[in-house]
Amino acid sequence: MYISHLYKDLETNNWMIQTNRQHQKGVADLAESFAGKIGLPSWGKTLGLLHDKGKERNAFQYYIRKTNGIPCCGLKPENDHNHAYVGGIYALELMGKSVINLLVNQIISHHTGLHDYMDVETILSTKALPAEINREKIDTTTLHKEIHSCALCSSADNLRHLHHLSRMLFSCLIDADRLDTERFMNHESWNLRQERADIASLLPLLESYIRNLQSHSADTPVNRIRKEIQEKCVEASVGEKGFYSLTVPTGGGKTLSSLLWAMKHAVKHNMSRIIIAIPYTSIISQTAGLLKRILGDNNVLEHHSGFNPYDVQDTESREKIILATENWDSPVIVTTNVQLFESMFSNKPGDCRKLHNIINSVIILDEAQTLPTDFLRPVVDAMTAYKKLFGVSFLFTTASQPVLSGLIEGVNPNADFTGIDSIKEIIPKEMMLHDRLRRVKLVIDDSGLTYDEIASRLCGYEKVLCIVNTRKDAKEIYDRLPSDGINLHLSKMMCPDHIDETIAKIRTILKDSAQTTLRVISTQLVEAGVDIDFPVVFRQEAGLDSILQAAGRCNREGLEKIGHTFVFSLSPEGRKPFGAIADANNARLNMPSDSDWFAPAAMDEYFRQLYSRKNTFDKTDIKHYLYKPDEICFETASNLFHLIDDDGISVIINRKNSLDLINRIKEDGCTYT
Repeated sequence: MYISHLYKDLETNNWMIQTNRQHQKGVADLAESFAGKIGLPSWGKTLGLLHDKGKERNAFQYYIRKTNGIPCCGLKPENDHNHAYVGGIYALELMGKSVINLLVNQIISHHTGLHDYMDVETILSTKALPAEINREKIDTTTLHKEIHSCALCSSADNLRHLHHLSRMLFSCLIDADRLDTERFMNHESWNLRQERADIASLLPLLESYIRNLQSHSADTPVNRIRKEIQEKCVEASVGEKGFYSLTVPTGGGKTLSSLLWAMKHAVKHNMSRIIIAIPYTSIISQTAGLLKRILGDNNVLEHHSGFNPYDVQDTESREKIILATENWDSPVIVTTNVQLFESMFSNKPGDCRKLHNIINSVIILDEAQTLPTDFLRPVVDAMTAYKKLFGVSFLFTTASQPVLSGLIEGVNPNADFTGIDSIKEIIPKEMMLHDRLRRVKLVIDDSGLTYDEIASRLCGYEKVLCIVNTRKDAKEIYDRLPSDGINLHLSKMMCPDHIDETIAKIRTILKDSAQTTLRVISTQLVEAGVDIDFPVVFRQEAGLDSILQAAGRCNREGLEKIGHTFVFSLSPEGRKPFGAIADANNARLNMPSDSDWFAPAAMDEYFRQLYSRKNTFDKTDIKHYLYKPDEICFETASNLFHLIDDDGISVIINRKNSLDLINRIKEDGCTYT
């Protein structure tokens, strides 16, 4: 008997043993089911059957018995009890080098993370199959048939997506391995995972919420337009799987409309889940909170750095959230662009584990204009792969739709690449939403003003929001405001809890009919998606997408009157934009001054101008490490693909009851429940 896992039953004091054959079969069954979603069930099954072959090693059996204090049955100790490489060598023996990226790497990496091809070669050339390993019979004919019917083999061009298929098979193995182990070692957690609603059962909750909202809303032009947008989303939801865009000016109700399209599209095509990716943590909680109210807390997984599941009071709900976070087994997920795309390019087991649950899903990319241009090529290629290979539909939703299809050209011809083949826009041009939802007059003054002049102009309004590019500029203007009324500051120098608290305070003051003077000085964190509504907004010079997003914080509900958004420069203070903001601002400045800034055509031209200033759309040369099928460097690419540079440090601040918590830790020690 080969032992795979064991634990001591506290009631009987007996050892409970899962044999290696039991574990391999359990993993094979789960992985077969997961990989079956992409037409490769036998590949998943084979991964499961071979991944722990190495536990048949005498060295491993001695190690697991000795570690747990049970008889070693005459086995002798060895220095190396590593088991992961064994199944990989056997897979190579069965099928040859053609499966290095489909079976071998996955098996030898299932504890460490997918290796670069050179490291795989080193492992295979320096290790041998131990004599005591049982050579399991595998039907390789079925494996060959399945892979040749896979979409990857439909054209030579698709081979650049091989690394995504490799990670997906890795994901099937990792989650199956973890789940089967949990099923044996932790029955309570396994049982909690079994309760999950499907999209079809949640759709009526959303439809009921929308009907109730419409019946209690005033019959205003804005609300009538929002209803039209929702109707167009319903019509478009029956379309084939693929790429869609929802271009709606700010205040047009994109959140509910996009979710309505996604859920009806998912039901139409029997899709598994909705994933909503948002660029800023400052608006994720806002979106997730709305969806939880509509669909129920247990049906919406909030997965981002600003959400702490341990804040959930109910023990069972908290445990379900923690479990769902591990593999995204939830009908609706609200996460960040960083979490989504970095997982797609990661080599790490914990990151990749969730990937197979993206298969056959709908992904909504909120505020799509924020997709990072420095990584635009690998991001677009990833979305193309997930659509072709894994049956995913994407919806790009924003008021400032980026150009993601056709030839995308930079200043360097070597940077050019072909974008998405076809994106279907849900809102027809004849609806003219940019005209019908025009509630703001944009006044652009590029001549330049001082901090004192900006502060003085802000004081001319009862309620005003000023958005600037840097924390320094925010402080300089804030310090020049008079003390009458309420002055508030927002920036990433504040912790997430403080930001949420301040935004809530702003909303309360704005809703108060009393004539309270309110001046808010903020960095870009309130620019996109934050639901606040000022009659007047000031925005420091930036790209057109940022300016229109800032204008979206102005006069959101009104069509009877026009709000004003003023664009200004701080050039007299020597505060010109730099870096990416400078490129974006210069792209705007190169457009005709009489452009209709709110028209979709202007946004297309802006992004063409912006792209033409880029030297690269792949700043760490990800394609060099991933696009050559025989030389895939998973670990190197994973280390290089970071949408946000991780160069910060963690700090502890004194806020609310933090000192009490520190004292409790000193007295009682850490707890993990």
